[in-house]
Amino acid sequence: MKKCHIDVLEVLACVFCRKNDDSPNKYGEKKTNEKWKLTVHYYCLLMSSGIWQRGKEEEGVYGFLIEDIRKEVNRASKLKCCICKRNGASIGCVAPRCKRSYHYPCGLQRECIFQFTGNFESFCWKHRPVQITPPNTYRDSLPCTICLEFIEPIPTYNILRSPCCKNAWFHRDCLQVQAINAGVFFFRCTVCNNSDIFQEEMLRMGIHIPEKDASWELEENAYQELLQHYERCDIRRCRCKEGREYNAPNSKWEIKRCQCCGSSGTHLACSSLQSWEQNWECLECRGIIYNSGDFQKPKKHTLPNSNSMGINDCLLEESSPKLLRQSPGAQSKDLLRQGSKFRRDISTILIEIGFQIKKKSKTLYINKANIWNSALDGLKNQNFNPSCALEVAYINENDKFGREHPGSKQEFLSLLMQHLENSSLFEGSLSKNLSLNSQALKENLYYEAGKMLAISLVHGGPSPGFFSKTLFNCLAYGPEKTQPILDDVSDFDVAQIIIRINTATNMDDLNSVINECYNYLKLTGCLKLIRTLSDKYHLVNDILFYHVIKRVQAPFESFKQGLKTLGVLEKIQTYPEAFCSILCHKPETLSAKVLSDLFAVHTLSDVQTLGFWNTYLQTIEGGKSATTMEDILIFATGCSSIPPTGFKPTPSIECLHMDFPIGNKCNNCLALPITNTYKEFQENMDFAIRNTLRLEKEESSHYTEQNLAISSLLNKLL
Repeated sequence: MKKCHIDVLEVLACVFCRKNDDSPNKYGEKKTNEKWKLTVHYYCLLMSSGIWQRGKEEEGVYGFLIEDIRKEVNRASKLKCCICKRNGASIGCVAPRCKRSYHYPCGLQRECIFQFTGNFESFCWKHRPVQITPPNTYRDSLPCTICLEFIEPIPTYNILRSPCCKNAWFHRDCLQVQAINAGVFFFRCTVCNNSDIFQEEMLRMGIHIPEKDASWELEENAYQELLQHYERCDIRRCRCKEGREYNAPNSKWEIKRCQCCGSSGTHLACSSLQSWEQNWECLECRGIIYNSGDFQKPKKHTLPNSNSMGINDCLLEESSPKLLRQSPGAQSKDLLRQGSKFRRDISTILIEIGFQIKKKSKTLYINKANIWNSALDGLKNQNFNPSCALEVAYINENDKFGREHPGSKQEFLSLLMQHLENSSLFEGSLSKNLSLNSQALKENLYYEAGKMLAISLVHGGPSPGFFSKTLFNCLAYGPEKTQPILDDVSDFDVAQIIIRINTATNMDDLNSVINECYNYLKLTGCLKLIRTLSDKYHLVNDILFYHVIKRVQAPFESFKQGLKTLGVLEKIQTYPEAFCSILCHKPETLSAKVLSDLFAVHTLSDVQTLGFWNTYLQTIEGGKSATTMEDILIFATGCSSIPPTGFKPTPSIECLHMDFPIGNKCNNCLALPITNTYKEFQENMDFAIRNTLRLEKEESSHYTEQNLAISSLLNKLL
């Protein structure tokens, strides 16, 4: 029993320092690879002098391969620690001619400095970097600006000074704890809020700044209260008989929030506001505005000028051979460090953008058989405002009485995105790039497409999921930071040229291909002098860049301007990883559990029918029905996937005495038929769902075929 206990301790001890301590703040996270029975402290592994991160993050331990770790342990076993005199000293001082080696915990104890940046260098106590201050600069004790305990303002190993604020001093331990909690995006000088100069100095002095979100940002629902609108009239004499909390949209008793702070409100009638569009400030904010000296007469509320929205420069660093382990949202450090650009959940981001949507609604009249043109007519109307709530009414051009039918907004947006994906504005099979369509460019359709996509995302539409990584990277980081790949080329002839150049094995073959394609290369500006065989790779990159990016520069700029609607492009550039998940990837396939959990049972329902419903979902998941999960969702809601912001209202189920199911897409309600047997239930469900979707598809297919034929003819003529 005793021997077993010793073996367990051996496994749990770090293979570098041989300590069992589990202290993340001190030694980094302790991780054990069960398969290879190998345990390491993250900092011991990271600071070891003879190992590099050759694998991906999920390989080995933090990207360090098991074979490399074993080689490093073997190397260190021959080195004696100059502090504890035991073998296994894997870390060495980088100062020239210094031969001191030590374990990471021993180095901490002896006040060595470990730099968690660049080449991850270590300095012994004799050669460590120091902070220099003029003598006798400070006579009295000063407080640590973090813990506020008084310290002697003399730079030592345990006392550090801010490089940007000469009177700001810190305990090393206080700084390290704050760095771990704040992460790279929020660790900054506590006095002047500087981050770049401050972080550079702290890294030099051995403070580890993890590339992760701040700890307070990782708390679930930490800012849930910020998603609640303030709804109370704070005017001194409220005229509303129903009380200060009464809010009646689209009436004089609708509550308007302060445009500056959003934390005070008024009924429109209580402040003599004629409409919701008028701006209003509370007394406190109005006083600040008047006293600032910059007060101007308030103007009517207008949409933000999309042209004034800044686009962040995207600087991508070349990776070091040994990298700090990053959180999922910290892959592009320089891009994300501009402001509060940490990883966010896409649904939260879209909900926040949606706060600018007013309760005042605008109705779009949509012909489902001509979804594209009717949507264009509505969105291009000069009275259309993208920040107004959307309502949809379906019309039929063949209806002599001009009747309107209430429509589902989310169904309309889903159909619109499907049409956009398959339109001539994009090219490619699954992952699409912008095409060069001169007629569409002339009619400004690329701008309208970007505008439609932005409106769809903010107003609760589905995940588009058809962007190529190249198109997305051009939007998020800029074309100059993007390198296309062969898969981006949909033109067969151009793809063949690239393949032939890329597969040339000698200069004769390469020159032969270039001579054959001379006119094309000259026309595209890719013709260049080829001196060596390796020059073919530069030529291939030039062709790819021209064909995929430079050739469609005008459509791209127009599309990008449309995406600025409601500030969507700015958010894409701020949170690229979050938006990549919905713009470049289709939603996951629906499962029986997801669909079962999605539909709420609001009313007292037939227990047997609900049992049939769950069995039906399991039958579909098992492939024993021609109906799919997506068919059910389309039948009930008009959408084939769950939108990033969810459904409004929440999908629900009710059981009724009837032969076949009914889907109410306006209310996202699915009425299930009450039957005697499960067989009858499945047959009725399959028959109704499959035939309803088939009829809807046939109604729109005739116009779509005509439209595609006309579009193809126009392209040939042009």
